[in-house]
Amino acid sequence: MNNIEQQRFFSRELLEWYGRNKRDLPWRRHRNPYYIWISEIMLQQTRVDTVIPYFNRFIEKFPTVESLADAPEDEVLKCWEGLGYYSRARNLQHAARQVKELYGGVMPSGKEEVFGLKGVGPYTAGAIRSIAFNIPAPAVDGNVMRVLSRYFLIEEDIMKGSTRSHMEELVVRLIPEGRASDFNQALMELGALVCTPKSPKCLTCPVMEHCAARLEGKEESLPIKTKAKPPRPEYRVTALVEGTGEYAGKVLIRKRPSTGLLASMWELPHISVSQDGGAAIVSLPDEAAMDRLAGELKEEGIPIKPMGHFMNAEHTFSHIHWNMRVFRCQWREISENNLFAAESCESYDTGSNVQFRWITAEDMELYAFPNVFLRILNQYFSSIQQ
Repeated sequence: MNNIEQQRFFSRELLEWYGRNKRDLPWRRHRNPYYIWISEIMLQQTRVDTVIPYFNRFIEKFPTVESLADAPEDEVLKCWEGLGYYSRARNLQHAARQVKELYGGVMPSGKEEVFGLKGVGPYTAGAIRSIAFNIPAPAVDGNVMRVLSRYFLIEEDIMKGSTRSHMEELVVRLIPEGRASDFNQALMELGALVCTPKSPKCLTCPVMEHCAARLEGKEESLPIKTKAKPPRPEYRVTALVEGTGEYAGKVLIRKRPSTGLLASMWELPHISVSQDGGAAIVSLPDEAAMDRLAGELKEEGIPIKPMGHFMNAEHTFSHIHWNMRVFRCQWREISENNLFAAESCESYDTGSNVQFRWITAEDMELYAFPNVFLRILNQYFSSIQQ
């Protein structure tokens, strides 16, 4: 079989398989470009099964581009809570405002216009244009690169830009006329369900007959991919600050800065105890960790008395791994000049424009927290209610 026949076989058999086996996903029930855009942003680095309930809630809350553009950022982050990679949500809302202001709330289909939206890269642009508008644009993600590497025996590092460009050109040649939407979704589906990273299900693959990697026994060694650097370890000490007096039964939270990691989300006060090279907290005794926590938080205007260890927690970002020790702390009233002396649940600003709140378990519905702090808070409120 020559290369042209191999390509035609691939496209034909793949589309027939997709017609019989495609999953019933909520964003596939419509050709609404807004729905497809939301789903593609959510699916970045996130499994389909995880995304489905988030997608349904998000669309119910923000059914149109305009509703997303006009929503308070805190509401968008709360709706995204637990999905991770929160810059996706902020970029999505920024892009919705672009669509509202530049295109009257109508999702554009042009290459330059779609690429110009905040948070939209080559893959997402190709997915939106092909799936929503049936434009023969390549949408090359990890699933697609894996399928193409194996079927066509492409033994090049998929982390290189030149390899991606080669695969994008190949996809354009493979798309049958008028079938861009189904073809790109079929490619993704094959990679997700059959041509999986480990133990590919070759016997059920519709294109196995002419898969070059299978024929040479290389299906499990492809694609070739440079290993990413492991996330850098960071060690942190966290305060579960319990209120007293009128704040009894409440816990202190603070809002992160409006830029940077986990921007504008809420968290428990915590400090870094990492030293150069990353090692620190592993060898830091509890007493020393609590003393350091109390001292650094006092400088922020948070006078506390650490009472003892509550739990450990971990969280991995793309480039950082947080190792956290959490200490239960009591609030200490020091003087009338203290920043919290006469505070109610209203916010106040320090020199770094950090906002604080006292919250109950019920109040957690009002604030967006990263997963690691959700776990800590849920465990804490469960423990005091027992």
